[in-house]
This record gives sequence, structure tokens and C-alpha cells, in this order.
Amino acid sequence: MQEASGSLKVLIADDERIIANTLALILNTSGYEAKAVYSGEKAVEAASEMSPDVLICDVILGGISGIDVAIHVAQHQPACKIVLFSGQAATADLLERAEADGHHFEILAKPIHPKVLLEYLARCK
Repeated sequence: MQEASGSLKVLIADDERIIANTLALILNTSGYEAKAVYSGEKAVEAASEMSPDVLICDVILGGISGIDVAIHVAQHQPACKIVLFSGQAATADLLERAEADGHHFEILAKPIHPKVLLEYLARCK
């Protein structure tokens, strides 16, 4: 894939493949370099390979949680902007525990409208 000049590299991690693939498609057609993965382990692996500018990660993933992915990426790639998203109320406890450990992540509600996501990413440039 040819990276457009100045485009952000975005990694999307969601175990719901249709959501991850749809967001990646929308971002790729909007001038971003986006990649979709479907598990926490794949997100950690892809983040080390592609060094994303932005990680958009579901909180609840198969395997390691999105919060654990976010913590790992924040520690190894501190320049990466991390955004968690979730449609489950149970994620509040996970986020509270992460904050208690000194980690703060932005969270967006799922489902996210593509226009909202594009507006958010435009502010990350």
C-alpha cells in the first residue's frame, strides 16, 4: 500500500471482524493508512510492525484485553495516540482499574459513526 504524504497510520483492533474491516475500509478510502486486526495478540504484533500513529482498540477482545493492548502500545510506542472504544457497560470496571494504575485512555462509544471517527482523526494530524 502506498502511503499518502502526511497520512496517519491507524491500527484498528476489534474481534468483530465486520466492524474492524469496515472502519479500515472507510479510513483507507479517506486517505489514511489503516490496518484491521481481530485479537489483542495480533494488535500488539501489528503495532510493533507498523508503528501506528493512532490505535483504535475495542476494550473487550479475545485473548488479551484492549486495555492491556493499549498499555503495551503506550509503553513501547509513546507517540501513538490511543483510543479505546466499546459498546459494553462492563468496560467501566476495566477502565477504572487502568486509571488506578496510572493509565488514562480516551474512550469512544461503539458503534461509532464514520463521520465522528474521521473528525476525531483529523484532530490527531
